[in-house]
Amino acid sequence: MQLTITQPDDWHLHLRDDDALAAVVAHSAERFARAIVMPNLQPPVTTTEMAAAYRLRILSALPTNTGFDPLMTLYMTDRLSSEEVIRAKQSGIVKGIKLYPAGATTNSDAGVTDIQKLYPVLETMQSESLPLLIHAEVTDSSVDIFDRERIFIDRYLVELSRTFPELPMVFEHVTTKDAVDFVKENPGRMAATITPQHLMYNRNAMLAGGIRPHYFCLPILKRGSHQQALIEAATSGDPRFFLGTDSAPHPQHAKECGCGCAGCYTANSAIELYAEIFDQAGALNKLEGFSSFFGADFYNLPRNTNTITLEKRSWIVPESYPFGNDRVVPLMAGHELQWQLIS
Repeated sequence: MQLTITQPDDWHLHLRDDDALAAVVAHSAERFARAIVMPNLQPPVTTTEMAAAYRLRILSALPTNTGFDPLMTLYMTDRLSSEEVIRAKQSGIVKGIKLYPAGATTNSDAGVTDIQKLYPVLETMQSESLPLLIHAEVTDSSVDIFDRERIFIDRYLVELSRTFPELPMVFEHVTTKDAVDFVKENPGRMAATITPQHLMYNRNAMLAGGIRPHYFCLPILKRGSHQQALIEAATSGDPRFFLGTDSAPHPQHAKECGCGCAGCYTANSAIELYAEIFDQAGALNKLEGFSSFFGADFYNLPRNTNTITLEKRSWIVPESYPFGNDRVVPLMAGHELQWQLIS
């Protein structure tokens, strides 16, 4: 059995930099035509000039004869100005600005400490129609890690969407039924990305029978009931939900240690993982919209014209890949997948 669809895009991707970038970018370029590239480098990508330089490094690291187009983002800090927002929009290469609450995830220490102080900047983003991409978790140590997404909705997103109803917002990597319901009920210009790991697994995969660090990501995997809500949203054909892998490569030694870092590497088999999920849900006919149409429509970009073909045949995900001077272990390393990209 084969499945040919319009070439998809990845609307949430971490490519890292330097040797790490060179090690992983080909996996994304093989499957996706475009990708929204996250800005949480060290130092973070906070200006349009830095985004342009990073984009050139990505293009230089790509294999020859690829048309992969990295779509850049800026990292929102407390010091972001409206002038920089306008420069970003006018550049044509910056497609969004990423809001990380300070300390929420990898390399987010420079993130936002007080969202309300940035309301003038958000007003400019609204007038320029430059999307706000939100890592929606509170970071208070007193809040249970499994509740941080829900609390962020109540504490910040309700007010943000009410104050800026015309601002395009992407609720990144939603993980809960609360998030799904909020996006569905929101009257503004809000959409959401969903990762393969949050569709495939719940927290039992990470914790039952021992801690498995390669399932540890942020936002963290939740209960099975939340996983089911995500599957229903992704396979529903609702254009507010679309593909965003949040593929986040880390060296093996940084994952498999006493304090392992958060992130799942999925770029090596991303569209295959989604095909498996949609097939199991009896919704292969909805995969093309989710992966190839809805994100492009939200970002007001043309849909791709190339196609890819997947075949239903089993293969084993490699145990690891080279990653600079180390290795990166992909999600489902050593396990069998039923769908494979063939062209």
